[in-house]
Amino acid sequence: MDRVVATIRAIPDFPKPGILFRDITPMMQDPEAFRQVIDALVAPHLDNPPDRVAGIESRGFLFASAMAYRLGCGCVVLRKPGKLPWKTRSASYSLEYGTDSIEIHEDAVTPGQTVVLVDDLLATGGTMQAAAKLVRELGGKVVEQLFVVELGDLNGRARLEGPVRSLLKY
Repeated sequence: MDRVVATIRAIPDFPKPGILFRDITPMMQDPEAFRQVIDALVAPHLDNPPDRVAGIESRGFLFASAMAYRLGCGCVVLRKPGKLPWKTRSASYSLEYGTDSIEIHEDAVTPGQTVVLVDDLLATGGTMQAAAKLVRELGGKVVEQLFVVELGDLNGRARLEGPVRSLLKY
């Protein structure tokens, strides 16, 4: 993971003063680093793949699609309001710098399906908490909440129910 760590840059005061943003885009531009991340994300699920991998807008999509392909399962997206074209469910959440909402198609997960939720970053945990709530409302079983980067000082992990895993912790 040294190569992965070396490709993640820290950008101060983005998106607003006081926030130290962990930029994963250089990691994704490095084929070997990106491959290492995808391999690490899917490793615990290779012998028992979930029914769905659900990615949270927007960088979570990038990991979810690669993971779903590798695991041979379906891919689900959770998006900002008004971006999904069919019937949706919505949940609101707080961020370290404001509030927002996400939506999921009502037929994205059916009762009893197993779901791995993935996002690029765990900060305060609000986004993932809302995503897990939506999956559970649809009858899905959240088997893991997964992150590439976790900002440990913000203690977002404490807000989440069930298994949580992050590859890197700052």
